[in-house]
Amino acid sequence: MNEDDIQLFRATIGALTGEIRPVTHDRVEHRPPRPSARPRRRMQDDELIVKDMLSDYDPGELEHGEVLLYLRGGASRQTLRKLRRGQYSIGAALDLHGHTVDEARVALTQFLNRQRGAMHRCVRIIHGKGYSSPTGQGKLKRLLNRWLPQRDDVLAFCSALPTDGGTGAVYVLLRG
Repeated sequence: MNEDDIQLFRATIGALTGEIRPVTHDRVEHRPPRPSARPRRRMQDDELIVKDMLSDYDPGELEHGEVLLYLRGGASRQTLRKLRRGQYSIGAALDLHGHTVDEARVALTQFLNRQRGAMHRCVRIIHGKGYSSPTGQGKLKRLLNRWLPQRDDVLAFCSALPTDGGTGAVYVLLRG
């Protein structure tokens, strides 16, 4: 390459870019971007577990006003009695109105995991009574009655007092 070719090259490049600067060094140190601190694979696995974890199988139908009641084996009946009377302080509440079954399953799992981490012992979950559903029966109520006993962190649950939603909500007692 002769000097004329170099000058022609510089003039052409200068016309395109507007400025030519000499290179101070001929090496570029490439550093790939740092990976995100969020464990993507673990989050994807957790989502799959949440989806598969809570079974939808329901052996029976519940009526509108039917009271939900559950006590894990080994827990005292006095604990359930106190829960039914609303004697535990409610640490947080989750409203599932308007959720699809899949949305409710994920929201419930995430909510209970957060509450366990926040050390809340008793929470309220509002599932509604199902009056606006096509069948006129609360699908989420039936599913909660099925899902909650599948979780090891749930000691007991029961329908709420009328002031807290009655048979459209449940109090859930979590392991301390």
